[in-house]
Amino acid sequence: MKWKLYPADVLPLWVAEMDVELAPAVREALQAAIARGDTGYPFAEDYAQALADFAARHWNWSDLPVARTALVPDVMVGITELLRLISEPGDAVVVTPPVYPPFYAFPTSAGRRIVEAPLGPDGRLDLHTLDVAFERAAASSRQAVLLLSNPHNPTGAVHTRQELAEVVALAAVHRVRIISDEIHGPLVLPGAQFTPLLTVTQDGFTVTSASKAWNLAGLKAGLIIAGEESVDDLRRLPEEVRHGASHLGVIAQIAALTDRSGWLDDLLAALASNRTVLTTLVAEYLPGVTYVPGEGTYLAWLDCGGKDPARYFLERARVALNAGQTFGTGGAGHVRLNYATSPQILTEAIQRLAAVSQ
Repeated sequence: MKWKLYPADVLPLWVAEMDVELAPAVREALQAAIARGDTGYPFAEDYAQALADFAARHWNWSDLPVARTALVPDVMVGITELLRLISEPGDAVVVTPPVYPPFYAFPTSAGRRIVEAPLGPDGRLDLHTLDVAFERAAASSRQAVLLLSNPHNPTGAVHTRQELAEVVALAAVHRVRIISDEIHGPLVLPGAQFTPLLTVTQDGFTVTSASKAWNLAGLKAGLIIAGEESVDDLRRLPEEVRHGASHLGVIAQIAALTDRSGWLDDLLAALASNRTVLTTLVAEYLPGVTYVPGEGTYLAWLDCGGKDPARYFLERARVALNAGQTFGTGGAGHVRLNYATSPQILTEAIQRLAAVSQ
């Protein structure tokens, strides 16, 4: 989809998929599965254990509860099913825009209402706007829910433990439940530290996979993790939801999470280098554009001004970017750029943008 949605002369720096070779450990695991004819039903326990081991090594999360996990097709399906479990049609879902566009589309399709709590001027969570949104959402809902992007897409902000603790405390006051999308958790760049929600609270859910960090979007398999106080809700997850994941997807996730070759470390170093390249390029070629480098993900949030810069850049520069207005309040005049590509393509893309920005 990344390379075929637009004509061949368009550089695609939009969808969250990296231009990297598949990790050898993942490739070998998939090839071995095919060679032995292993294309049956998935076994989720090994996947959950692989995630628990990864979390202990990388995030100091030493007690990820394997017994309180559930296999789902992918993160957004898992989030939607959780909303159906813990809330009712018409209930409010609080989001923190600008934020991943499916945070609007999926809850809405499930009959929930969106209440916005925009990020602060610094691009981080704003406790005051959250307080107001929580009060409004709780007053009109049987069960209001906060849908958290952790790390945040599209700004790349990595929420600190203190920030998460403050959000959890505020949610408790208003009796708001929290679902945390942590698919970008492995993609925290040097200088920042990822904090899983469930190391701060036991009343909530995490939904995650290795999809973004290892380019596995086409190999569907996600996991829901429930806090100790939320496990009864998870036990009500319909059986058919658990059957939607791919066996080869599970195999790929396990191979990624258990790989000790250093592939992920090399990836993070390359992404950090590209972030520096992008910062330099924007300063040199696009002085009218504001870019605050994020601490995680491989996504850049650029304030370009104008009514619809993504459309303009696509038509005039032949560079495909995500339109900021689809990310909700605060997105107008912005674009989201995926810098997980080669420095050569990144340089050409920025030079193309500059050529039509004079």
